[in-house]
Amino acid sequence: MNLDFLYGFLNLSFWGYVLAAFLMVQFTFMGVTLYLHRDATHRSLDLHPALRHIFRFWLWMSSGIVTREWVAVHRKHHARCETPEDPHSPVIFGLKKVLLEGAELYQAAARDPELVEKYARGTPNDWMERNVYLRHRNWGIVLMVIVDLLLFGVPGIIIIAAQMLANPLMAAGVINGLGHHTGYRNFECPDAARNVLPWGFLVAGEELHNNHHAFPSSAKFSIRSWEFDIGWLYITVFKSLGLARVIRVAPTPAIEPNRNHIDLETVRAVIVNRMHVLRAYTKNVMLPVFRQELAAASGNLSKRVKKLLVREPVLLDSQAQSKLSEVLARNQALKTVHDFRERLRVLWSGGASMSNETLLQHLKEWVAQAEASGIKALQDFAATLRSYQLQTA
Repeated sequence: MNLDFLYGFLNLSFWGYVLAAFLMVQFTFMGVTLYLHRDATHRSLDLHPALRHIFRFWLWMSSGIVTREWVAVHRKHHARCETPEDPHSPVIFGLKKVLLEGAELYQAAARDPELVEKYARGTPNDWMERNVYLRHRNWGIVLMVIVDLLLFGVPGIIIIAAQMLANPLMAAGVINGLGHHTGYRNFECPDAARNVLPWGFLVAGEELHNNHHAFPSSAKFSIRSWEFDIGWLYITVFKSLGLARVIRVAPTPAIEPNRNHIDLETVRAVIVNRMHVLRAYTKNVMLPVFRQELAAASGNLSKRVKKLLVREPVLLDSQAQSKLSEVLARNQALKTVHDFRERLRVLWSGGASMSNETLLQHLKEWVAQAEASGIKALQDFAATLRSYQLQTA
């Protein structure tokens, strides 16, 4: 008896089915990162309308995702990150719950009409969205099941399961869970976001989560030379085909050597590059001074203090803050460089309520006092800060 019909119209080999499942899942992640995340949510990327419709239709089929709901939940995640209002923070809910029930947390937030109304502005509201994707969100999944069974036959059941599990497991679980719990941090942004490697080919560059939280409006997630954002590779290809336009990427500090004049352009350059400035301050001031003080402390200073010094202050619990205060009270050099860092933050944390003249005067005083501090690492950094300028296109 001929049983070829059990293997679908395509009648692939074993590895053919594996490859088909992998490519279909990857196309889902491509739609999530390019369309939902970088285009619809953060507007760092402008996709061709035809490409948007393709991704919308595919995501409706492969996962039942509705654009306005996904965008609203993710925007609230950024707006209320690591607070009780964050829809899926492992800092609040615990890592286990986000890993295993991340999809449920997303669904609970997506079904909140007030949340969606507040955060989904600017998302598609055309006939297809209102009458197909929103009204019949489960029809897409039914259609995908039928197509998979026709094309792949009985093995299509496993392919369907892979498609249904991939997004909740990798995106809702790994990125929203491990991405705020485990990994390395390039930037001390005011949340627990971390870069989780190596997952590039599985989650389309979304694993570079700390980079994204540091520069949420950047279409490119990779920052360091060895980091790989496959989503950026997709963008490069679509851009060459006229199907995508990059609106914004993370700024790169522009340094003009031997520049001594501090003006409003210097202030703007420091504010725009604030995450790079803080990273450079940690690397070139905080850590060298800490190592120097550690060597001179004769056992009176713990290596564990380093984490307290470099960590974003809002991420320290009360016990850690108390310990840090004790250390700073006993060590003047560490207190000095710590206080200078916090004073530097005023440029962007209080910038909205300060006039240009006040910001300029603040930076001039900061640089002058840093250069007079007697701490060489701080003096060298202040000289470098004078050299910041806005990058020209």
